[in-house]
Amino acid sequence: METPAVTVASPGADKDAPLKEDIRLLGRLLGDVLRDQEGDTVFDVVETIRQTAVRFRRDADPKAAEELNALLHKLTRDQTISVVRAFSYFSHLANIAEDQHHIRRRRAHLIAGSAPQEGSVGFALARLNQAGIDQATVEGFLRDALISPVLTAHPTEVQRKSILDAEHDIARLMAERDLPLTPKEKVRNLQLLNARIATLWQTRMLRYTKLTVADEIENALSYYQTTFLTELPALYDDVEQEIGAQYRGRAAALDDSAFMQMGSWIGGDRDGNPNVNADTMRRALVRQSTTILGYYLEQVHLLGAELSTSTLMVEASPELQALADASPDHSPHRADEPYRRALIGIYARLAATSRELGSTDILRKEVGHAERYQDAREFRAELKIVADSLTANHGAMLVAPRLAGLIRAARIFGFHLASLDMRQSSDVHERVLAELLERAGVEADYASLDEAAKVKLLLAELAQPRLLLSPYETYSDEANTELDVFRAAREIRARYGKRAIRNYIISHTETVSDLLEVMLLQKETGLFRAGSGESDVMVIPLFETIPDLQRASEIMGEWMALPVVAKVIEQRGRIQEVMLGYSDSNKDGGFLTSNWELYQAEIALVKVFEKAGVKIRLFHGRGGTVGRGGGPSYQAILAQPPGTVNGQIRLTEQGEIIASKFSNAEIGRRNLELLVAATLEAGLMPTPGEGEKADRIRQYEAVMADLSERAYKAYRNLVYETPGFADYFFAATPIREIAELNLGSRPASRKATNRIEDLRAIPWGFSWGQCRLLLPGWYGFGSAISGWLEEGDREAKLETLRAMHREWPFFATLLSNMDMVLAKTDLPIASRYAKLVPDVELRERIFKRISDEYAGTLRCLASVTGTAERLASNPLLARSIQNRFAYLDPLNHLQVELIHRHRALSKEADNVDPRVHRGIQLSINGVAAGLRNTG
Repeated sequence: METPAVTVASPGADKDAPLKEDIRLLGRLLGDVLRDQEGDTVFDVVETIRQTAVRFRRDADPKAAEELNALLHKLTRDQTISVVRAFSYFSHLANIAEDQHHIRRRRAHLIAGSAPQEGSVGFALARLNQAGIDQATVEGFLRDALISPVLTAHPTEVQRKSILDAEHDIARLMAERDLPLTPKEKVRNLQLLNARIATLWQTRMLRYTKLTVADEIENALSYYQTTFLTELPALYDDVEQEIGAQYRGRAAALDDSAFMQMGSWIGGDRDGNPNVNADTMRRALVRQSTTILGYYLEQVHLLGAELSTSTLMVEASPELQALADASPDHSPHRADEPYRRALIGIYARLAATSRELGSTDILRKEVGHAERYQDAREFRAELKIVADSLTANHGAMLVAPRLAGLIRAARIFGFHLASLDMRQSSDVHERVLAELLERAGVEADYASLDEAAKVKLLLAELAQPRLLLSPYETYSDEANTELDVFRAAREIRARYGKRAIRNYIISHTETVSDLLEVMLLQKETGLFRAGSGESDVMVIPLFETIPDLQRASEIMGEWMALPVVAKVIEQRGRIQEVMLGYSDSNKDGGFLTSNWELYQAEIALVKVFEKAGVKIRLFHGRGGTVGRGGGPSYQAILAQPPGTVNGQIRLTEQGEIIASKFSNAEIGRRNLELLVAATLEAGLMPTPGEGEKADRIRQYEAVMADLSERAYKAYRNLVYETPGFADYFFAATPIREIAELNLGSRPASRKATNRIEDLRAIPWGFSWGQCRLLLPGWYGFGSAISGWLEEGDREAKLETLRAMHREWPFFATLLSNMDMVLAKTDLPIASRYAKLVPDVELRERIFKRISDEYAGTLRCLASVTGTAERLASNPLLARSIQNRFAYLDPLNHLQVELIHRHRALSKEADNVDPRVHRGIQLSINGVAAGLRNTG
C-alpha cells in the first residue's frame, strides 16, 4: 500500500521527511504481504478503494461517493475482511512510524544540545529558577510529593497482546534503521520487518472470548516489563541531575523520596463489574508481587556476575563482610569475593520471599536456604550496605550502572509493585449496611432514613466497641462478597506491605453518609479502629455528575468537621484525597459544562480544605478522549486552578491510552517526565493573587459561568430532552456492535436498557468517535458563544473571549482540546452513519441539529482564536491527523456498509453472518487505531 504525498509548506517540513519515508516503507511492505497472502486482486481492490476515498474527501466529488458505494457493495464477505484488515494494519503501522519519529526528533534535540523543550523537567526547573524558587524548595517539594499514574482496565483497549508484541518488534526494527547499518544488515532488517508484518497479517486481530479480570491484570503487567521497571527509576536519576545542572550546584539527594509511584484499579475496581471480588484482588497482588520480585531476582543475579571485586585488591566494609558471611554460599572459589557472596545471600532471601508471596516459578534456584525478607525496607537496607561499601572502597563508579537503579526501584515498587485501589458504588454499601443493621436489630429500614438520621446512626455505631456482624447469622451473597473484599484488603496489607492497598473510592458519592458507611464497613472488618482513630485505608469520595460536583465542597466540609474523621485525618498527616469524574460529568452535562464544573469544584474544595487546615490530593478520573476529560496531560495539569496541584496528584490512565503512552520505553519515559514537569510548574510557580491579572481572571470566570449555563442547556436539550435522540444514537453509531466486542471484563451498560442515562460514559464516547462525530468533545460550545455574543456589545465581548484565550490557561487548554477533536470530526462521513437510522424524519431532524451546532462551533472557535485552520498552533499534529485520513476514511465507509449488512441480516435471528460481524469488529479496531483514542 502507498500513502498519498503530503506537501507541507513550512520551514520545518524537511524534518518530517524521515517520517514520510518510514510510512511509505511500511505501506510498501504491507502491500507486499497483502499481494503474497491474498493475491493481486485483493491488493488492487484495496488501492482502488483508497484512491476513491481520497477523491471523496479531497474533492467532495459526488461521483466518488457513488463509485465508493458501488465498490463496497460488490465486495465479497472474504474480500471485505481482507480490505478491512489491510486498512486497519496500515493504521497500526503508521502509529509505529509516528512514535519512532517522535523519538527521533527528541533525540535530535538532545544531541544538538538544544534548550530544554516544554514539558521536560529541565524546562520546568528553568522556569522555577527564573521565578526565584530555590533548590531547597524544589527538593522539599519532591520529597513530600506524590504523583501517581493509575492504570485502569476500562474497556477501550481494542488490541490483543499478541498484536502489541508484534508491533513492539516492528518498532524496534524501525528504530534500528536510524543506526549506521552495513548493506547486509539493511537487507536483514528488511527481511525481519517483512516477516513481522507477515506475522501480523497471519495473527488473529480480535479476541473471540471475553477478557477476564486475570487477562486484564496480565496485560497491564506487560507495561511494567517494557517501561515502568526501568524508566521510572531512571527518571528519578534524571530529575536529580537536572536539579544540580539548573542550580549549578550539587545534584539533588532524593534517595528517600518516592514522588512518583504507580497505582492500579485492575482487580480492585468493583463498580459495575461483578467479576471483581476478593479473589481478583488477591490474584492481582500475587501477580504484581511475582513480577517485581522476578525483576529484583534478575537484577541481583546480574549484579552478582558483575561485582567480581576481590578483597585481595580492595577492602570491603565490615557490614558488607558480615552480609557475605551470612550467605549460604561457602564456595572456596569465592572466599575473597564478598560482594558476590553477599549478593548470593540477598538472592536467596529474595527467592524465599517470592515463594512466600505466591511465586511458583523461580527460574534460577538459589544456592541454599535463607530467611525471607519481612518487608522491602530490609531488602533495600542490604542493597545499601553493598552500595556504601563500594563507595567507601574505590567502587563508587560500580554503583551507578545497576545497583543504584535497583535500590531506587525497591523504594518505588516495594514488594507490591503498584498500590491497588478498591472502588464500589455507594448504593451497594448502603444495601450491605442496611442488611447488617437489620440483622443486628439496630435499624429495621436504614435506607428509608433521611440524611441527618443516617449520619447520627452511623456515628453512633462507629463509636460502639461491639460489631454488627455475628458469626451466628447468615447474610446475603452480596453482603458476604463485599465484606470479603474488606477482609482481603486487610490480609493483603499484612502480606505485601501497607502501600499495597491504601485507597477506597466511593462511586456516586452524594452525601456524607456515603463516606461514613464505608468507614463503618472498615470497622466491621478490622481496617478502622475508632478508639485510636487509626484507619488503614483512606475513604475517598468520587464526585461524578454535575450536581455531585456542585455539592462536593459542602460534603467535604461536613466530612472533615466530624470529630471521628478529623482524628483519622490527623493520624494520616492531615491529608485527604478527593476524586473527580471527568467522563461521567461530560456525559451528564457536556464538554464545556463538565470542564467548568470541575474547575469550580476544585476551587471550592481548595477553600474548604484551607479552612480545615488539611492538604488536598486530587485524583483526576481522566479518560483517553477529550470527551472523557482526556487530552494532553501536561497542559491539563498546568490549566488546573491555583492551589489544586500542591505536589499531590493522581490521575487515571485508561484503556488504549496506556498502550499509546507506555508500550514504548522511550515514549513512556517522556510521558512520565511530562507528569513530573507539569506538577513542578503547577505546584511551585507563583500564581496571581491580588492585582490586575487576578481581577481579570475573576472576570473571565464570570463569563465562563454564563457560557457553561448556555452550553449545558444546549447539550441537555439535545441528548436528554429531544424525543427519539436515544433511538438515533443507537442506530447511527456502532454502539451495539461495540458492546459485543470482547474489550474488557466490564459490561457496557449499568442496566439492560437503551436509555442514555444507563449507558456507561466510555462506550458513549467510543461510539461517537467511531462515527467521526466526536460529539461529546464539542457539542454546546457554538450555542453558548453565539448566544452570549448576541446579548450586548458583540465586539467588546469577542475581545474578552480573545483575551481569555491569550491569558487564561484553563480556557486556552479547553479550546486547544476542542480544536483537536474538531480536526478529527468529519461531517460527510458522519452523514453516512446517519443513513443507518431507518426513520428518515428522525435522521434528518437530529443530524441537522448536530450539523448546525458543528458549523456554529467552527465559526465561534475561529472568531476567538483568529484562525479557521484546525490545529494552526500545532502543525505537527495537524499533519499527523491529515496523513491518517487516507486509510482511516475507507475504514469508516467499510464499517457503515458492514453495519448495514449486519443489521439487515440480524432482523432474522438465525441469519447472522459471523464473517460480517467479524468485519465490523475489525473495522472498529482500525478506526480506533487511526484516531489514536477510542474511549
